Amino acid sequence: MRQRGSRQHASVGSAVLVGLLSLLPASAVTQDDGSSWRDRTFSSGYRFVEMSGEELFASVCQGCHMVDASGAAGAGTYPSLAGNPRLESGDYPIDLVLNGRRGMPPFADMMSDGQVAAVVNYVRTHFGNGYPDAVTAKDVRAARR
Repeated sequence: MRQRGSRQHASVGSAVLVGLLSLLPASAVTQDDGSSWRDRTFSSGYRFVEMSGEELFASVCQGCHMVDASGAAGAGTYPSLAGNPRLESGDYPIDLVLNGRRGMPPFADMMSDGQVAAVVNYVRTHFGNGYPDAVTAKDVRAARR
């Protein structure tokens, strides 16, 4: 008999929780730019769906290298990409994105040639980097060999 009461108590608790969640204002799920989380496109599966360098940086890189590409230290060391002279040659960041290095995983199987070129070009032209010679998908394809 006591067990039956526990089940009723749990059902009432669940109903109350659902009721309270339905009272939350729509703004509780609205992003800073006014869009809802339902409007966002997230990578699904093993390959990234983002196509622009900015989107790829935001989805893939900034979690470790930070929003301003200043890098971080803590559980690991994530080098700064901001004002980084090692990015002068486009071959170096292409190799890093494709093959990884130390704690950075390789993204060769997760990004197309165009995606790798886009994120490399984005990093090389933002965050205090002024390397205007763009890498191409053809450059990335050649580096995969």
